Amino acid sequence: FTSKMEGMVTDLQLAREQQSKFDQHLDNLRNSSSSNLPSLDLNVTVLTTGFWPSYKFMELNLPEEMEKCVSVFKQYYEQKTKHRKLTWIYALGTCHLTGRFQAKSIELIVSTFQAAALLLFNRADSLTFEQVQEQLNLPEEDVMRCLHSLSCAKYKILLKSAGEGQPDGSPKMIAKTDVFTYNHAFTDKMRRIKVPLPPVDEKRRVLEDVDKDRRYAIDAAVVRVMKSRKVLQHSQLVVEVVAQLQRSFKPDFRIIKKRIEDLIAREYLERDKDNANLFRYLA
Repeated sequence: FTSKMEGMVTDLQLAREQQSKFDQHLDNLRNSSSSNLPSLDLNVTVLTTGFWPSYKFMELNLPEEMEKCVSVFKQYYEQKTKHRKLTWIYALGTCHLTGRFQAKSIELIVSTFQAAALLLFNRADSLTFEQVQEQLNLPEEDVMRCLHSLSCAKYKILLKSAGEGQPDGSPKMIAKTDVFTYNHAFTDKMRRIKVPLPPVDEKRRVLEDVDKDRRYAIDAAVVRVMKSRKVLQHSQLVVEVVAQLQRSFKPDFRIIKKRIEDLIAREYLERDKDNANLFRYLA
């Protein structure tokens, strides 16, 4: 634990030094009149994987403005370090955008996901939920959270309406048929506002991840048993699968039955034509 804490402190010190050198690198490029420079300021904190908690990586499709920033830093970093790979954890990022509204401009402090969604409206007057999800390449749940924070919460930077031919939904809920437009009339008494994301139901997400891992484990156990035995009765297959997995967890018999049916559908196993309780392994 102590070594990890020391590693974290060292990482942060090195990140500050790295940022200072990167800023100098950008200044040098600007002085040389490079035409491919990003118009945004970028601050990057490079951390060592082993010292920090693990975070879920998401392959976010960045808008052109943000992609150019990432590309310039990546080129700079690869020149300095030959054997280290960068993995961008966009979920931890924060962006400062200038929202230009009819009454005045307001600085918006948002997450990277929120910023990527808002920048899409620089190129389109309105976008459907599906278009936003497709362009961001994020899971449906994360797009729901992002659009909810921008159109249903305290700061309605986007306006939400039902899709063509769809009934009006709840003003506090996002539907996959909704259409979103930039709210030019938005205003606030503050010149700078922070737009929070709704909290993630961590308990539910953890349980979903555990269930998924257990399904994979049951699938693997069934295939191992059947590959070894070739032909087996249903009851004996269940007993042997439970025996293989009982050190990790006690699988529910109903879940095992569902996994067997799924493996049959995926042609790992087949049911005997004359005996429905007899399974054969398909190589």
